Amino acid sequence: MKIRDFLEIDFFLLFASIALTVFGILFIYSSGVTSTGVLVSNEYIRQIIWGIAGFVIALVLSQVNYGRIRGLSVYLYLGNLALILYTIFFGREVNGARSWVGIGSFGIQPSEFAKITTILLLARYLADSDRSGNSFLRFAISCLIVFVPMGLILMQPDFGTSLVFIPILLVMTFIAGIALRYIIFMIALIGITGILMVLPLWQSFILRENIPFLNFLSNARFTAITALGLTVIAFIALYGYIKYKKKYFYWILYSAAIAVLSLGASFLSHKVLKEYQIKRLIVFLDPEVDPRGAGWNIIQSVIAIGSGGLSGKGYLQGTQSHYRFLPQQSTDFIFSIFTEEAGFLGGLVVFALFLIMVLRLIKIIKITNDPFGAYISAGLAGMFVFHFLINVGMTMGIMPITGIPLLFMSYGGSAIISAMTGIGLAMSVHVRRFHH
Repeated sequence: MKIRDFLEIDFFLLFASIALTVFGILFIYSSGVTSTGVLVSNEYIRQIIWGIAGFVIALVLSQVNYGRIRGLSVYLYLGNLALILYTIFFGREVNGARSWVGIGSFGIQPSEFAKITTILLLARYLADSDRSGNSFLRFAISCLIVFVPMGLILMQPDFGTSLVFIPILLVMTFIAGIALRYIIFMIALIGITGILMVLPLWQSFILRENIPFLNFLSNARFTAITALGLTVIAFIALYGYIKYKKKYFYWILYSAAIAVLSLGASFLSHKVLKEYQIKRLIVFLDPEVDPRGAGWNIIQSVIAIGSGGLSGKGYLQGTQSHYRFLPQQSTDFIFSIFTEEAGFLGGLVVFALFLIMVLRLIKIIKITNDPFGAYISAGLAGMFVFHFLINVGMTMGIMPITGIPLLFMSYGGSAIISAMTGIGLAMSVHVRRFHH
């Protein structure tokens, strides 16, 4: 280890990740204490071990030239895909998803590491392909790199983790200069699919009234006829564009493609999603539909956060967690315990630490000479922001429950080690920001 390289580490990035990890350990300990003050869980001990291991990995990676990993990115990506495939068939089932592989009590979640290996391969592809080249082809290949692991993770089925790949794809392709219309196409496709997926559920479970148009959305015949009609329009527009080169034909094709794909995807989602996942979506729209069942988590979480007030009840003084009202309180709902005991001000500190991380990653993107390093940092920024927004939004009841951990703070070895690996890679880019 060269002293000069060590001093070039981005200490803001390192400090923010260590501070969040320490908060996580303290509140995982708190989540294991009952209302009578008895400690019933040793999860915090494991988290300390994983936290230290993650810290060591981050420091070692910061001193390794990340450029050497470039050549290995294909093998790391394929190796991880093989592990996920193995997990689908032979993995351990936890909470309805077969996403764990391990021996005895020791297990890893390959899907957590897939985020890092996908970022590495996508960064390599985007750096190797020419910015002035065919934007559509670059975007299509980028989608392929991202959708393969995403699809396999959906098969586990782990809906939450698979969603993280979308912001990684969008942020990295945006930074790589891919035409904005393709990125907007993807955002529109996801948004409209989500709306079409939720509307029939909203009608049957919350509104409890019959709206004829919404009945069509879950009708296979109507969906097929509409999709067919839109596909014909798309082909006519494509022919018109090729023959006459008029811009309006292109935009008709663009809009029809979004409509066809959204209809198809929303129809398929009702066939693919498990009942508990559909329940989560309904409960997100209105937790009071099932206050004792699927809505319980959100209601208890919002009570915990609200009861913390400005400065919190004090460490180990929370009632929601110690009376065991919050399920999965050391994993998905760690932020609820944290804000109950540390209050709004504590929540602001966590917010600030994540903000520091993302701002440092943006700075690395701007100052590094090497596109490969910039794209790695962009993918990590997309991943950290998405995890934070979805997890914290979920605990506040403004996002659906997807089982996405709050990186660095939620209990779990695979999540913290993959997040720390990301920090190590970003620090390695920072150390070598002027080399190329």
